[in-house]
Amino acid sequence: MTDRIYQILVINPGSTSTKLALFSNEHAVFNETLRYGDTELAPFSKLPIVAQLNFRLEKIHKALHERQVALQNLDAVSGRGGLLRPLASGTYRVNTAILDELRRAERGEHASNLGAFLAHELAAAAQCPAFIVDPVSVDEWPAVARLSGLADMERECLSHALNTKAIAKRFAREHGRSYHDLRLIVAHLGSGISISAHEHGSMIDVTNSREEGAFSTERAGALPVMKVVDLCFSGKYSRQEVETKIFREGGIFSYLGVKDLAEVLHRMQAGEGKARLVFEAMIYQISKEIGAMAAVLSGKVDALLLTGGMVHAKDVVEALQKRIDWIAPVFAYPGEDEMRALAEGVLRVLRAEEDAIE
Repeated sequence: MTDRIYQILVINPGSTSTKLALFSNEHAVFNETLRYGDTELAPFSKLPIVAQLNFRLEKIHKALHERQVALQNLDAVSGRGGLLRPLASGTYRVNTAILDELRRAERGEHASNLGAFLAHELAAAAQCPAFIVDPVSVDEWPAVARLSGLADMERECLSHALNTKAIAKRFAREHGRSYHDLRLIVAHLGSGISISAHEHGSMIDVTNSREEGAFSTERAGALPVMKVVDLCFSGKYSRQEVETKIFREGGIFSYLGVKDLAEVLHRMQAGEGKARLVFEAMIYQISKEIGAMAAVLSGKVDALLLTGGMVHAKDVVEALQKRIDWIAPVFAYPGEDEMRALAEGVLRVLRAEEDAIE
């Protein structure tokens, strides 16, 4: 007897695009990125992110019409989760509480905040349920992980939870194990870097790529705090300029003027010493953070999982293996298949393998 075939529409909004996919169970029927020009988004640039809702819905309906996708054939719609309050990992049914919280944007405006709205509107037209899966605000930390060292400044758990959790569960499935029985370190290596420790099915610590950990292609990671204080009070920069310098113009870009890792590797191969130094420093910092997560797990680690866009580069994987494979076996999962992760989370609910969270 074969499993029932579920049709799941997946929506992942970005700042200048919306990723759209249709899944038939685990199989992607199509996967498309709808890109928008600056002039198209200009009317919304100074408005709350939800002001873009109708504009993006129109583009999605047009794409579905061109692909002859009938909404009435859908079993569910899955959207990327946005900047919600700290939540447990899981698949959440989109309801008015989620939409109201995202509309208030108390944790910030971000394109991902649109995911639940888009899923809700499309699901209403299709007369099927709407969900979000493992938003960036997934927080399963114990109390001991929250202290920063300054009483009025608590560490904040924001991470690439969607891809991180999906890869951890995929590894467990591939090895005939339960995710809840494994002790794993997952390093998500993209434009932002999240390195996390997993124990008993929970992500018990993770570096917040906006302000902690290793630098990446464009994010500065952890910085010497007194020098940051000096920078902020120098009078040279506004608050927004400091944030841009750290979050968009840090890391490799601040040293080499490029955000493309392939370009850095090309310059290394051409013999450029500075490019090699910066690359090796990034690998050094990533390795230090992985070592820190090994300490979080008391040195008992079943596997180290490398994922994200950087893992497509053989040089990155090999350089990290030389520094970390003494901790545990290393497994590479190149890319960040967020669309598949969004579909898989909903599929587990439709198959009654997990309960949807309200």
